[in-house]
Amino acid sequence: MEPTKPRNPLAYLLKTALALVLLVCLGTAGYRILEGFDLLDSLYMTVITLTTVGFGELHALSPAGRIFTILLILGGGGVAAYTVTASVEYLVSGQWRAQWDARRRRKMLDTLNRHVIVCGFGRVGRFVAQDLKSEGVPFVVVEKEAERMEQTRRFGYLALQGNAANEALLEQAGIRRARGLVAAVDSDAENVYITLTARGLNPDLNIIARANFEESESKLLRAGANRVLLPYSISGRRMVTMLLHPEIADFLEEVAHAGGMELLLEQVKVGQASKLAGLTLAEAKSRLQLNVSVLAYKNPGAAANQRPGPETRFLEGMQIFAFGTRDDLRLLSELASVSPERRNPGSDDS
Repeated sequence: MEPTKPRNPLAYLLKTALALVLLVCLGTAGYRILEGFDLLDSLYMTVITLTTVGFGELHALSPAGRIFTILLILGGGGVAAYTVTASVEYLVSGQWRAQWDARRRRKMLDTLNRHVIVCGFGRVGRFVAQDLKSEGVPFVVVEKEAERMEQTRRFGYLALQGNAANEALLEQAGIRRARGLVAAVDSDAENVYITLTARGLNPDLNIIARANFEESESKLLRAGANRVLLPYSISGRRMVTMLLHPEIADFLEEVAHAGGMELLLEQVKVGQASKLAGLTLAEAKSRLQLNVSVLAYKNPGAAANQRPGPETRFLEGMQIFAFGTRDDLRLLSELASVSPERRNPGSDDS
């Protein structure tokens, strides 16, 4: 025997509203036909009969009219009980909240732009989401397991439930407007499928994939990943550094959090007509209060230069590798981006 399909409380509630409207129409038509009342009087009699408010009759009713009124009262009571049951079930079920959350989530997804899609909210995906939040980068999590979805809600993250290799789900996550995707599910095979699907939907997407096994790295790169990380390999190298060169590890940790300020590495690109273009490093520091350490730079089609000096001039398209605090690096990114007032110098908004 097949299990019965669960009833949808909202559809149930809508049916009661439809039944009530039909009952009002039937009552109005009945009084017009049986008693010859005009439309307004017929509607009035129907309403006071269904609501049982106890008002008197407008006109004396015929025997047929009285029998019709009795049937209308019985029908109204049934619909009223039906409506109360549906309303209580709808409120108690919590479906109204789920629908409100789904509508709010759709609106938030529609407004996302230049965001990151995090596929998988496991051990790796959870830390990716935390770091993206601390960096102020908008993101959406795609997770298929209900338990992990509940964890994303507790953290307050925007999330979608389902298989991240599903094209429709990635479209819903705004993959064509996204800046990047992290394939961080526990299975290397699933990460390959996710990478293939994502690359097909957005050829310009920056895809970072996780791999548990070294032999999966080449497959993920062929599938379209820009970078592949092996968490266990990275952890192993970090442990060896701590073991053999503990002073270096401690020094890097102290520098990264010197004076209570978190120091980070950042890569930015000098955009067209940006405020940095044409300035030397010394000029940018004096004129624009740029307070970062430029470790290296790379011009298009050239190798990276790891010895920048005060005379190094910023050119359009140059990649800058800098070290500094979060605020200083944010300023660098803003200065390197396209300057709106310089983008179209001859434009006139008037």
